[in-house]
Amino acid sequence: MNTPEIRIENVSMVYSDNGASVKALDNVSIDIQKGEFISLLGPSGCGKTTLLRIIGDLLQPTSGNVLVCDQTPRQTRMDQKYGIVFQSPVLFDWRTISKNIRLPLEIMKVPREEQNRRIESLLELVGLSKFADHYPHQLSGGMQQRVGIARALAIQPEILLMDEPFSALDEFTREKLNEDVLQIWSKTNKTVVFVTHNIAESVFMSDRVCVLSPHPGRLSAIVDIDLPRPRTKEMRDWPEFNALVAKIRNSFEGV
Repeated sequence: MNTPEIRIENVSMVYSDNGASVKALDNVSIDIQKGEFISLLGPSGCGKTTLLRIIGDLLQPTSGNVLVCDQTPRQTRMDQKYGIVFQSPVLFDWRTISKNIRLPLEIMKVPREEQNRRIESLLELVGLSKFADHYPHQLSGGMQQRVGIARALAIQPEILLMDEPFSALDEFTREKLNEDVLQIWSKTNKTVVFVTHNIAESVFMSDRVCVLSPHPGRLSAIVDIDLPRPRTKEMRDWPEFNALVAKIRNSFEGV
């Protein structure tokens, strides 16, 4: 096995709330290989978003250690190796779709010609080439989230962190975006860490599912998803798919 791209060792996180201590994560260790699609799965409040934010240097753990690309998360962030997709795409209403994608490139002072090349390529990648000059309010929720994904990929990161990006969408749109993201992943070869509380979604998307127990978040299981790729919607009806869903459901601590 190669050296993991992301190494999480004995990470714990304790928050202070009005003088009381609340443990969000307890001694979590996970190795993630380059190019893997990993889901962090668990119920609300299990610490999965906290863990994602620790990986991305948005939070500092109380104890334990994280290495990303053989360096600290902070150095990885400073090197622009992360792309982050949040629950809401947080688009600027007064900027067109292409200008929303352009924003991080402007901040990084990427040459204008290179900006244009990347934007054109990314709009094609996420299937929005015809909507470059539209504004966010003219797009559906699913389309807006595709813009958020394109913007996260604009800086050409090595790692894509996705924090429940489809939780606000209806089931039909969500399942379509599951397929779209896997197509994007197959074309870009990014390492993806994907937070979700949807078991079927984690099975459909992932190479491995890391199951976190609630209050505080402990690693209950790591389940290998040995379904073939590319994944298709028909697989959701396979007995093997449903067996993996049942296995994960039964892996939660105390079940």
